Amino acid sequence: MTVESNDKIIVYSTSWCPDCHRAKYILGEYGINYIDIDVETDDAALSFVKQINGGRRVVPTIIFPDGSILVEPSNSELAAKLDLGDREDLKWY
Repeated sequence: MTVESNDKIIVYSTSWCPDCHRAKYILGEYGINYIDIDVETDDAALSFVKQINGGRRVVPTIIFPDGSILVEPSNSELAAKLDLGDREDLKWY
């Protein structure tokens, strides 16, 4: 899957990653559509994540429709990218 071919956010994650759960929770809470790809079950996705992250398997790696990438973003970084403003509720999750 290429970034250019998709108009949704793509979250590369694992089922056990707490940062992945947190990022997906925020996206879900604000009704933001995204595609979740588990790098443990998709070898091509794992290779892609490693390529982006200098050979490291770092999740969540989030690709946005504009081609920008966030890797292990904090709540405030993700809120800023999603234009959610300075959300107090995101700081405490």
